[in-house]
Amino acid sequence: MRKVIEYGEKEISYLCQKDEKMARLIEKAGHIHRDGETDLFASLTDSIVGQQISTAAHNTIRNRINEKFGILTPEKVMATTDDELKSVGISYRKVGYIKDFSSKVINGEIDIEALYTMSDEDAVKELVKVKGVGVWTAEMMLTFCLQRPDVLSYGDLAIRRGIMKLYGLEELSVEDFHRITDKFSPYRTVAALYFWHYANPKCDFTI
Repeated sequence: MRKVIEYGEKEISYLCQKDEKMARLIEKAGHIHRDGETDLFASLTDSIVGQQISTAAHNTIRNRINEKFGILTPEKVMATTDDELKSVGISYRKVGYIKDFSSKVINGEIDIEALYTMSDEDAVKELVKVKGVGVWTAEMMLTFCLQRPDVLSYGDLAIRRGIMKLYGLEELSVEDFHRITDKFSPYRTVAALYFWHYANPKCDFTI
């Protein structure tokens, strides 16, 4: 189920007070609407499917999954053969990742419901237990599924591009990333929405 990432005047005022360039970006961009996803299992599975393939290929496979299996659940995955999963275009390697995730959920090694009450750090540690899931993927789950308010991923190329574009930088070290963005805490997720927006080639204004 889709759920819009919500933020309002409190977050906007805070970000604007912290940084003049961010304030101008927010003024020009307006309110940014980004959908989240309430089903973490389905979202993480979809993220695994989409790794290292084009958006078009990902959409094709996603549609095939929906047509053949409907919404994937851990139980449905474990009851499906590897060949059946591969038949919709998922590689054997990714089938293994998805089955690893499903198995960990079923046997209780990963408790999806518990993720909602964990700290950001602990939730990332839990998610990266899944084969094929790294820190960036885990942080995207925190952003779009758990909808945590203070996630800003250095591992996200588009976010780094948005920051470099806004602040006129040729490169961005981890140290500079934190120097620029830590001041936006505890609303770094909203800042991320604006960096993503500004990095988009279709963004038709400059600061």
